[in-house]
Amino acid sequence: MYLDGTALPAAADPVIDILALLGDRSTLARVPDFRIEQAQDAASVAAYRELRREIFVHEQGLFDGHDLDAPDEDPRTIVLVARDRSGRIVGGVRLGPALDGPDIGWWQGGRLVVAPDARGLGGLGSALVRAACARAESEGALRFEAHVQARNEGLFTRIGWQRVRPVTIAGAPHVLMRWPIGRISALAAATKARLGTVLSALPQGLGGAGYVGDDGAPVPGTDVIAACDAIVPAMVERDPEWAGWCAVLVNVNDLAAMGARPVGLLDALGAKDARHAGRVLEGLASAAEAYGVPVLGGHTQFGVPAALAVTALGRTAHPIPGGGGHAGHAVRLTADLHGGWRSGYRGRQWDSTSRRTGEDLRTMIGSVAAARPAAAKDVSMAGIVGTLGMLAEASGCAAILDVAAVPKPTGASMGDWLTCFPGFAMLTADEPDAPALPAGPAVSVSCGELAEGKGVGLHWPDGEITAALDGPVTGMGPA
Repeated sequence: MYLDGTALPAAADPVIDILALLGDRSTLARVPDFRIEQAQDAASVAAYRELRREIFVHEQGLFDGHDLDAPDEDPRTIVLVARDRSGRIVGGVRLGPALDGPDIGWWQGGRLVVAPDARGLGGLGSALVRAACARAESEGALRFEAHVQARNEGLFTRIGWQRVRPVTIAGAPHVLMRWPIGRISALAAATKARLGTVLSALPQGLGGAGYVGDDGAPVPGTDVIAACDAIVPAMVERDPEWAGWCAVLVNVNDLAAMGARPVGLLDALGAKDARHAGRVLEGLASAAEAYGVPVLGGHTQFGVPAALAVTALGRTAHPIPGGGGHAGHAVRLTADLHGGWRSGYRGRQWDSTSRRTGEDLRTMIGSVAAARPAAAKDVSMAGIVGTLGMLAEASGCAAILDVAAVPKPTGASMGDWLTCFPGFAMLTADEPDAPALPAGPAVSVSCGELAEGKGVGLHWPDGEITAALDGPVTGMGPA
Protein backbone atom coordinates (compact mmCIF):
# COMPACT_ATOMS: atom_id res chain seq x y z
CA MET A 1 0.00 0.00 0.00
CA TYR A 2 1.05 3.59 -0.61
CA LEU A 3 1.17 5.97 2.36
CA ASP A 4 -2.08 7.60 1.20
CA GLY A 5 -3.84 4.24 1.50
CA THR A 6 -4.03 3.37 -2.19
CA ALA A 7 -2.82 0.01 -3.44
CA LEU A 8 0.28 -0.70 -5.44
CA PRO A 9 -0.33 -1.58 -9.09
CA ALA A 10 -0.78 -5.34 -9.44
CA ALA A 11 2.24 -5.77 -11.69
CA ALA A 12 4.45 -4.04 -9.13
CA ASP A 13 2.99 -5.50 -5.93
CA PRO A 14 5.93 -7.24 -4.24
CA VAL A 15 3.68 -8.98 -1.72
CA ILE A 16 1.73 -10.76 -4.45
CA ASP A 17 4.96 -11.63 -6.25
CA ILE A 18 6.43 -13.15 -3.08
CA LEU A 19 3.26 -15.09 -2.33
CA ALA A 20 3.32 -16.48 -5.84
CA LEU A 21 6.95 -17.53 -5.50
CA LEU A 22 6.17 -19.21 -2.18
CA GLY A 23 3.19 -20.96 -3.66
CA ASP A 24 0.84 -19.55 -1.00
CA ARG A 25 -2.35 -20.28 -2.91
CA SER A 26 -4.71 -19.82 0.02
CA THR A 27 -3.59 -16.25 0.61
CA LEU A 28 -3.51 -15.44 -3.09
CA ALA A 29 -7.09 -16.67 -3.34
CA ARG A 30 -8.13 -13.99 -0.86
CA VAL A 31 -6.49 -11.14 -2.78
CA PRO A 32 -9.32 -8.77 -3.89
CA ASP A 33 -10.36 -8.80 -7.50
CA PHE A 34 -9.81 -5.05 -7.69
CA ARG A 35 -7.58 -2.32 -6.33
CA ILE A 36 -8.42 1.32 -5.63
CA GLU A 37 -6.06 4.18 -6.39
CA GLN A 38 -6.10 7.85 -7.23
CA ALA A 39 -6.32 8.64 -10.93
CA GLN A 40 -2.91 10.13 -11.65
CA ASP A 41 -3.10 10.83 -15.38
CA ALA A 42 -5.48 12.20 -17.99
CA ALA A 43 -6.13 8.75 -19.47
CA SER A 44 -7.37 7.38 -16.14
CA VAL A 45 -9.64 10.38 -15.59
CA ALA A 46 -10.97 10.06 -19.15
CA ALA A 47 -11.72 6.36 -18.62
CA TYR A 48 -13.61 7.19 -15.41
CA ARG A 49 -15.63 9.89 -17.16
CA GLU A 50 -16.45 7.58 -20.04
CA LEU A 51 -17.70 4.99 -17.55
CA ARG A 52 -19.88 7.67 -15.97
CA ARG A 53 -21.32 8.56 -19.38
CA GLU A 54 -22.07 4.92 -20.06
CA ILE A 55 -23.98 4.54 -16.79
CA PHE A 56 -25.57 7.93 -16.08
CA VAL A 57 -26.37 8.93 -19.66
CA HIS A 58 -27.02 5.70 -21.56
CA GLU A 59 -28.02 3.17 -18.88
CA GLN A 60 -29.94 5.39 -16.44
CA GLY A 61 -30.88 8.33 -18.68
CA LEU A 62 -30.22 10.91 -15.96
CA PHE A 63 -28.37 13.29 -18.30
CA ASP A 64 -28.36 14.17 -21.98
CA GLY A 65 -25.06 13.75 -23.76
CA HIS A 66 -22.77 13.93 -20.72
CA ASP A 67 -22.80 14.34 -16.94
CA LEU A 68 -19.83 16.72 -16.61
CA ASP A 69 -20.21 19.66 -14.23
CA ALA A 70 -18.22 22.26 -12.24
CA PRO A 71 -16.42 19.85 -9.86
CA ASP A 72 -14.89 18.14 -12.88
CA GLU A 73 -13.13 21.41 -13.73
CA ASP A 74 -12.00 22.11 -10.16
CA PRO A 75 -8.29 21.25 -9.84
CA ARG A 76 -8.89 20.31 -6.20
CA THR A 77 -11.23 17.47 -7.15
CA ILE A 78 -9.78 14.02 -6.45
CA VAL A 79 -10.78 11.03 -8.55
CA LEU A 80 -10.44 7.53 -7.10
CA VAL A 81 -10.71 4.65 -9.54
CA ALA A 82 -11.01 0.88 -9.15
CA ARG A 83 -9.09 -1.40 -11.49
CA ASP A 84 -9.67 -5.09 -11.99
CA ARG A 85 -6.79 -7.57 -12.12
CA SER A 86 -6.18 -6.76 -15.78
CA GLY A 87 -5.74 -3.08 -14.95
CA ARG A 88 -9.02 -1.97 -16.57
CA ILE A 89 -10.92 0.81 -14.75
CA VAL A 90 -14.20 -0.71 -13.59
CA GLY A 91 -15.39 1.89 -11.12
CA GLY A 92 -14.72 5.27 -9.63
CA VAL A 93 -15.81 8.12 -7.42
CA ARG A 94 -14.84 11.76 -7.06
CA LEU A 95 -14.55 14.04 -4.05
CA GLY A 96 -13.43 17.55 -3.24
CA PRO A 97 -14.28 20.83 -1.49
CA ALA A 98 -17.97 21.71 -1.69
CA LEU A 99 -17.44 25.45 -2.16
CA ASP A 100 -15.45 27.69 -4.44
CA GLY A 101 -12.72 29.67 -2.72
CA PRO A 102 -10.75 28.59 0.34
CA ASP A 103 -11.23 25.04 1.57
CA ILE A 104 -13.06 25.30 4.90
CA GLY A 105 -13.31 21.56 5.52
CA TRP A 106 -16.66 20.95 3.84
CA TRP A 107 -16.25 18.23 1.19
CA GLN A 108 -18.64 16.43 -1.12
CA GLY A 109 -18.43 13.07 -2.82
CA GLY A 110 -20.25 12.10 -5.98
CA ARG A 111 -20.49 10.34 -9.30
CA LEU A 112 -19.99 6.89 -7.77
CA VAL A 113 -20.04 4.42 -10.62
CA VAL A 114 -19.39 0.70 -11.15
CA ALA A 115 -19.20 -0.96 -14.57
CA PRO A 116 -22.06 -3.41 -15.26
CA ASP A 117 -19.74 -6.38 -15.66
CA ALA A 118 -17.94 -5.54 -12.38
CA ARG A 119 -20.97 -5.45 -10.13
CA GLY A 120 -20.24 -9.00 -9.12
CA LEU A 121 -16.80 -8.09 -7.74
CA GLY A 122 -17.87 -8.35 -4.11
CA GLY A 123 -18.13 -4.99 -2.37
CA LEU A 124 -16.62 -2.79 -5.08
CA GLY A 125 -19.11 0.05 -4.59
CA SER A 126 -18.76 -0.08 -0.81
CA ALA A 127 -14.97 -0.13 -1.09
CA LEU A 128 -15.00 3.00 -3.27
CA VAL A 129 -17.22 4.79 -0.76
CA ARG A 130 -14.99 3.80 2.16
CA ALA A 131 -11.91 4.92 0.25
CA ALA A 132 -13.55 8.29 -0.41
CA CYS A 133 -14.40 8.69 3.29
CA ALA A 134 -10.84 7.92 4.34
CA ARG A 135 -9.39 10.29 1.76
CA ALA A 136 -11.73 13.15 2.75
CA GLU A 137 -10.73 12.79 6.39
CA SER A 138 -7.03 12.67 5.49
CA GLU A 139 -7.50 15.94 3.59
CA GLY A 140 -8.84 17.62 6.72
CA ALA A 141 -12.56 17.50 5.98
CA LEU A 142 -14.89 17.92 8.94
CA ARG A 143 -18.09 17.62 6.92
CA PHE A 144 -18.41 15.08 4.11
CA GLU A 145 -21.66 14.56 2.21
CA ALA A 146 -23.05 13.03 -0.95
CA HIS A 147 -26.28 13.10 -2.92
CA VAL A 148 -27.12 9.42 -3.17
CA GLN A 149 -29.70 7.85 -5.47
CA ALA A 150 -32.57 6.75 -3.27
CA ARG A 151 -32.18 3.13 -4.29
CA ASN A 152 -28.58 3.15 -2.98
CA GLU A 153 -29.40 4.62 0.43
CA GLY A 154 -29.17 1.20 2.06
CA LEU A 155 -25.60 0.68 0.86
CA PHE A 156 -24.48 3.94 2.44
CA THR A 157 -26.45 3.30 5.63
CA ARG A 158 -24.79 -0.07 6.09
CA ILE A 159 -21.38 1.58 5.86
CA GLY A 160 -22.34 4.10 8.55
CA TRP A 161 -23.58 7.15 6.66
CA GLN A 162 -26.45 9.18 8.08
CA ARG A 163 -29.55 10.33 6.22
CA VAL A 164 -30.04 14.12 6.20
CA ARG A 165 -33.01 14.75 3.88
CA PRO A 166 -34.51 13.77 0.52
CA VAL A 167 -33.54 15.82 -2.55
CA THR A 168 -34.12 15.68 -6.29
CA ILE A 169 -31.15 15.56 -8.66
CA ALA A 170 -31.54 15.44 -12.45
CA GLY A 171 -35.23 14.77 -11.95
CA ALA A 172 -34.57 11.61 -9.92
CA PRO A 173 -35.10 10.99 -6.18
CA HIS A 174 -31.89 11.24 -4.17
CA VAL A 175 -31.00 11.44 -0.48
CA LEU A 176 -28.50 13.85 1.02
CA MET A 177 -26.32 11.71 3.26
CA ARG A 178 -23.50 12.63 5.63
CA TRP A 179 -20.48 10.66 6.77
CA PRO A 180 -19.99 11.15 10.55
CA ILE A 181 -16.48 12.47 11.13
CA GLY A 182 -15.57 12.05 14.80
CA ARG A 183 -12.12 13.65 14.75
CA ILE A 184 -12.97 16.49 17.13
CA SER A 185 -14.95 14.40 19.62
CA ALA A 186 -12.26 11.71 19.63
CA LEU A 187 -9.58 14.28 20.47
CA ALA A 188 -11.66 15.77 23.28
CA ALA A 189 -12.35 12.30 24.65
CA ALA A 190 -8.68 11.35 24.58
CA THR A 191 -7.37 14.54 26.18
CA LYS A 192 -10.07 15.91 28.49
CA ALA A 193 -13.07 13.61 29.03
CA ARG A 194 -11.75 11.90 32.17
CA LEU A 195 -10.79 15.07 34.02
CA GLY A 196 -14.06 15.46 35.90
CA THR A 197 -13.95 11.90 37.23
CA VAL A 198 -10.24 11.89 38.10
CA LEU A 199 -10.22 15.33 39.72
CA SER A 200 -13.28 14.56 41.83
CA ALA A 201 -10.88 12.96 44.31
CA LEU A 202 -9.51 16.44 45.06
CA PRO A 203 -11.33 19.08 47.16
CA GLN A 204 -14.42 20.57 45.58
CA GLY A 205 -13.99 23.91 43.90
CA LEU A 206 -10.57 23.10 42.44
CA GLY A 207 -9.21 26.45 41.31
CA GLY A 208 -11.49 28.43 43.59
CA ALA A 209 -15.08 29.61 43.20
CA GLY A 210 -15.62 30.93 39.69
CA TYR A 211 -12.32 29.51 38.41
CA VAL A 212 -12.97 25.75 38.39
CA GLY A 213 -11.09 24.18 35.50
CA ASP A 214 -9.26 27.38 34.61
CA ASP A 215 -5.84 27.52 32.99
CA GLY A 216 -4.32 28.89 36.18
CA ALA A 217 -5.34 29.07 39.82
CA PRO A 218 -5.60 32.25 41.91
CA VAL A 219 -3.57 31.86 45.10
CA PRO A 220 -5.99 32.71 47.95
CA GLY A 221 -5.38 36.04 49.65
CA THR A 222 -2.96 37.28 46.95
CA ASP A 223 -2.88 38.66 43.41
CA VAL A 224 -0.75 35.67 42.34
CA ILE A 225 -1.84 33.22 39.64
CA ALA A 226 -0.13 29.81 39.55
CA ALA A 227 -0.09 27.50 36.54
CA CYS A 228 1.57 24.14 35.96
CA ASP A 229 1.96 22.04 32.81
CA ALA A 230 3.88 18.88 32.00
CA ILE A 231 5.26 17.95 28.60
CA VAL A 232 4.57 14.54 27.05
CA PRO A 233 7.60 12.35 27.97
CA ALA A 234 8.03 11.07 24.40
CA MET A 235 8.45 14.65 23.23
CA VAL A 236 11.04 15.36 25.92
CA GLU A 237 12.91 12.27 24.81
CA ARG A 238 13.00 12.81 21.07
CA ASP A 239 12.88 16.62 20.74
CA PRO A 240 14.41 18.02 23.95
CA GLU A 241 15.02 21.63 22.85
CA TRP A 242 11.48 21.95 21.54
CA ALA A 243 10.12 20.36 24.73
CA GLY A 244 11.95 22.96 26.79
CA TRP A 245 10.58 25.78 24.64
CA CYS A 246 7.03 24.44 24.82
CA ALA A 247 7.20 24.03 28.60
CA VAL A 248 7.58 27.79 28.84
CA LEU A 249 5.11 28.50 26.04
CA VAL A 250 2.17 26.53 27.47
CA ASN A 251 2.60 27.93 30.96
CA VAL A 252 2.95 31.53 29.83
CA ASN A 253 -0.16 31.05 27.69
CA ASP A 254 -2.04 29.74 30.74
CA LEU A 255 -1.16 32.88 32.67
CA ALA A 256 -1.97 35.08 29.69
CA ALA A 257 -5.45 33.55 29.38
CA MET A 258 -6.19 34.75 32.92
CA GLY A 259 -4.84 38.22 32.22
CA ALA A 260 -1.79 37.67 34.42
CA ARG A 261 1.68 39.07 33.85
CA PRO A 262 4.27 36.25 34.19
CA VAL A 263 6.86 36.87 36.90
CA GLY A 264 8.78 33.59 37.20
CA LEU A 265 9.14 29.90 36.38
CA LEU A 266 10.11 26.74 38.27
CA ASP A 267 11.08 23.58 36.40
CA ALA A 268 11.21 19.89 37.33
CA LEU A 269 13.34 17.91 34.92
CA GLY A 270 14.19 14.23 34.65
CA ALA A 271 16.77 13.06 32.10
CA LYS A 272 18.86 10.01 31.31
CA ASP A 273 22.08 12.03 31.53
CA ALA A 274 23.48 15.55 31.84
CA ARG A 275 23.78 16.01 28.07
CA HIS A 276 20.08 15.34 27.51
CA ALA A 277 19.13 17.58 30.43
CA GLY A 278 21.29 20.34 28.95
CA ARG A 279 19.44 20.20 25.65
CA VAL A 280 16.07 20.52 27.41
CA LEU A 281 17.32 23.44 29.49
CA GLU A 282 18.72 25.11 26.40
CA GLY A 283 15.23 25.26 24.88
CA LEU A 284 13.70 26.31 28.17
CA ALA A 285 16.24 29.12 28.64
CA SER A 286 15.72 30.38 25.08
CA ALA A 287 11.97 30.63 25.59
CA ALA A 288 12.30 32.23 29.03
CA GLU A 289 14.56 34.88 27.55
CA ALA A 290 12.22 35.50 24.60
CA TYR A 291 9.21 35.95 26.88
CA GLY A 292 11.20 37.93 29.45
CA VAL A 293 10.39 35.56 32.32
CA PRO A 294 13.12 34.50 34.77
CA VAL A 295 13.66 30.87 35.78
CA LEU A 296 13.61 31.08 39.58
CA GLY A 297 14.68 27.53 40.35
CA GLY A 298 13.52 23.94 40.21
CA HIS A 299 14.73 20.36 40.39
CA THR A 300 16.87 18.24 38.06
CA GLN A 301 17.46 14.49 38.27
CA PHE A 302 19.68 12.26 36.13
CA GLY A 303 19.46 8.56 35.35
CA VAL A 304 15.68 8.52 35.05
CA PRO A 305 13.16 8.45 32.17
CA ALA A 306 12.64 11.79 30.40
CA ALA A 307 10.16 14.05 32.18
CA LEU A 308 9.54 17.79 32.30
CA ALA A 309 7.05 19.95 34.17
CA VAL A 310 7.08 23.71 34.70
CA THR A 311 5.22 25.84 37.20
CA ALA A 312 4.63 29.48 36.29
CA LEU A 313 3.73 32.35 38.57
CA GLY A 314 2.01 35.53 37.42
CA ARG A 315 0.22 38.51 38.89
CA THR A 316 -3.06 40.26 38.23
CA ALA A 317 -5.57 42.07 40.36
CA HIS A 318 -8.36 41.11 37.97
CA PRO A 319 -8.20 37.44 36.86
CA ILE A 320 -10.17 36.58 33.73
CA PRO A 321 -12.19 33.39 34.30
CA GLY A 322 -12.60 30.71 31.69
CA GLY A 323 -16.23 30.33 32.73
CA GLY A 324 -17.26 33.98 32.62
CA GLY A 325 -19.31 33.78 29.44
CA HIS A 326 -23.05 33.51 28.94
CA ALA A 327 -25.49 32.86 26.13
CA GLY A 328 -25.42 35.76 23.68
CA HIS A 329 -21.72 36.47 24.07
CA ALA A 330 -19.67 36.56 20.89
CA VAL A 331 -16.78 34.11 20.61
CA ARG A 332 -13.48 35.45 19.32
CA LEU A 333 -10.38 33.57 18.21
CA THR A 334 -7.09 35.43 18.47
CA ALA A 335 -4.31 33.41 16.87
CA ASP A 336 -0.84 33.79 15.41
CA LEU A 337 -1.01 32.38 11.88
CA HIS A 338 2.69 32.91 11.21
CA GLY A 339 5.08 29.96 10.96
CA GLY A 340 4.35 26.37 10.01
CA TRP A 341 4.10 22.79 11.20
CA ARG A 342 6.83 21.75 13.58
CA SER A 343 9.03 19.13 11.92
CA GLY A 344 7.89 15.71 13.09
CA TYR A 345 4.51 17.02 14.29
CA ARG A 346 2.72 17.85 11.05
CA GLY A 347 -0.99 18.28 11.60
CA ARG A 348 -0.53 18.34 15.37
CA GLN A 349 1.71 21.24 16.44
CA TRP A 350 1.82 24.61 14.70
CA ASP A 351 5.01 26.53 15.47
CA SER A 352 4.77 30.30 15.20
CA THR A 353 6.32 31.31 18.50
CA SER A 354 9.92 30.17 17.93
CA ARG A 355 10.07 32.49 14.90
CA ARG A 356 8.76 35.60 16.64
CA THR A 357 10.66 38.38 18.34
CA GLY A 358 10.45 38.74 22.08
CA GLU A 359 8.53 41.99 21.63
CA ASP A 360 5.89 40.25 19.50
CA LEU A 361 5.56 37.39 21.98
CA ARG A 362 5.14 39.72 24.93
CA THR A 363 2.53 41.78 23.06
CA MET A 364 0.49 38.68 22.29
CA ILE A 365 0.52 37.29 25.84
CA GLY A 366 -0.51 40.70 27.19
CA SER A 367 -3.55 41.00 24.92
CA VAL A 368 -6.11 39.35 27.22
CA ALA A 369 -5.08 41.56 30.13
CA ALA A 370 -5.40 44.62 27.90
CA ALA A 371 -8.86 43.72 26.55
CA ARG A 372 -10.29 42.12 29.72
CA PRO A 373 -13.03 40.01 28.06
CA ALA A 374 -15.70 38.26 30.09
CA ALA A 375 -14.07 34.83 29.58
CA ALA A 376 -10.84 33.52 28.11
CA LYS A 377 -8.99 30.23 27.58
CA ASP A 378 -5.80 29.50 25.71
CA VAL A 379 -6.14 26.75 23.13
CA SER A 380 -4.81 23.53 24.62
CA MET A 381 -4.08 20.06 23.25
CA ALA A 382 -7.85 19.62 22.88
CA GLY A 383 -7.65 21.97 19.91
CA ILE A 384 -9.71 25.03 19.09
CA VAL A 385 -13.09 23.28 19.19
CA GLY A 386 -12.30 21.21 22.27
CA THR A 387 -11.08 24.30 24.12
CA LEU A 388 -14.18 26.22 23.05
CA GLY A 389 -16.20 23.34 24.48
CA MET A 390 -14.39 23.74 27.81
CA LEU A 391 -15.06 27.50 27.86
CA ALA A 392 -18.73 26.85 27.10
CA GLU A 393 -18.97 24.08 29.72
CA ALA A 394 -17.42 26.29 32.40
CA SER A 395 -19.83 29.07 31.38
CA GLY A 396 -22.83 26.75 31.67
CA CYS A 397 -23.86 26.94 28.02
CA ALA A 398 -23.17 25.72 24.47
CA ALA A 399 -21.11 27.25 21.69
CA ILE A 400 -21.53 27.67 17.95
CA LEU A 401 -18.41 28.12 15.80
CA ASP A 402 -18.76 29.78 12.38
CA VAL A 403 -16.31 27.65 10.41
CA ALA A 404 -15.97 30.02 7.46
CA ALA A 405 -15.03 32.89 9.79
CA VAL A 406 -12.26 31.02 11.63
CA PRO A 407 -8.84 32.58 10.89
CA LYS A 408 -6.58 29.83 9.56
CA PRO A 409 -3.07 29.59 8.10
CA THR A 410 -3.00 28.82 4.39
CA GLY A 411 -0.67 25.90 5.10
CA ALA A 412 -3.14 24.00 7.30
CA SER A 413 -6.36 22.15 6.52
CA MET A 414 -9.39 23.08 8.60
CA GLY A 415 -9.44 19.65 10.21
CA ASP A 416 -5.82 19.94 11.27
CA TRP A 417 -6.13 23.56 12.40
CA LEU A 418 -9.17 22.98 14.60
CA THR A 419 -7.57 19.97 16.31
CA CYS A 420 -3.89 20.91 16.59
CA PHE A 421 -1.93 22.78 19.25
CA PRO A 422 -1.65 26.17 17.51
CA GLY A 423 1.22 27.84 19.38
CA PHE A 424 -0.44 31.09 20.42
CA ALA A 425 -4.24 31.08 20.23
CA MET A 426 -6.80 32.51 22.66
CA LEU A 427 -10.53 31.96 22.73
CA THR A 428 -12.51 34.72 24.40
CA ALA A 429 -16.17 35.46 25.00
CA ASP A 430 -17.62 38.92 25.46
CA GLU A 431 -20.36 41.27 24.34
CA PRO A 432 -20.81 41.29 20.54
CA ASP A 433 -19.52 44.86 20.26
CA ALA A 434 -16.37 44.22 22.33
CA PRO A 435 -13.16 45.22 20.52
CA ALA A 436 -10.56 42.80 19.17
CA LEU A 437 -7.69 41.80 21.41
CA PRO A 438 -4.65 44.05 20.81
CA ALA A 439 -2.39 41.09 20.03
CA GLY A 440 0.15 42.67 17.72
CA PRO A 441 0.92 40.33 14.80
CA ALA A 442 -1.81 37.84 15.76
CA VAL A 443 -5.21 38.13 14.10
CA SER A 444 -8.35 38.51 16.20
CA VAL A 445 -11.69 37.55 14.62
CA SER A 446 -15.21 37.14 15.97
CA CYS A 447 -16.22 33.69 14.71
CA GLY A 448 -19.00 32.31 16.87
CA GLU A 449 -21.27 32.72 19.83
CA LEU A 450 -22.32 31.17 23.12
CA ALA A 451 -25.85 29.81 23.24
CA GLU A 452 -28.27 27.95 25.48
CA GLY A 453 -27.59 24.24 25.75
CA LYS A 454 -24.50 22.03 25.80
CA GLY A 455 -21.70 21.07 23.46
CA VAL A 456 -20.28 22.73 20.35
CA GLY A 457 -21.84 23.00 16.91
CA LEU A 458 -20.13 23.93 13.66
CA HIS A 459 -22.04 26.49 11.61
CA TRP A 460 -21.55 26.25 7.82
CA PRO A 461 -22.18 28.77 5.02
CA ASP A 462 -25.38 26.99 3.93
CA GLY A 463 -26.88 27.46 7.40
CA GLU A 464 -26.37 23.85 8.53
CA ILE A 465 -25.08 23.25 12.04
CA THR A 466 -23.30 19.96 12.56
CA ALA A 467 -22.49 18.64 16.03
CA ALA A 468 -18.78 18.61 16.85
CA LEU A 469 -19.23 17.91 20.57
CA ASP A 470 -22.55 16.63 21.86
CA GLY A 471 -22.03 17.62 25.48
CA PRO A 472 -19.55 18.71 28.15
CA VAL A 473 -15.87 18.16 27.48
CA THR A 474 -14.41 17.61 30.97
CA GLY A 475 -17.38 16.74 33.16
CA MET A 476 -16.22 19.36 35.68
CA GLY A 477 -19.34 21.43 35.11
CA PRO A 478 -19.89 25.19 35.31
CA ALA A 479 -17.25 27.20 37.15
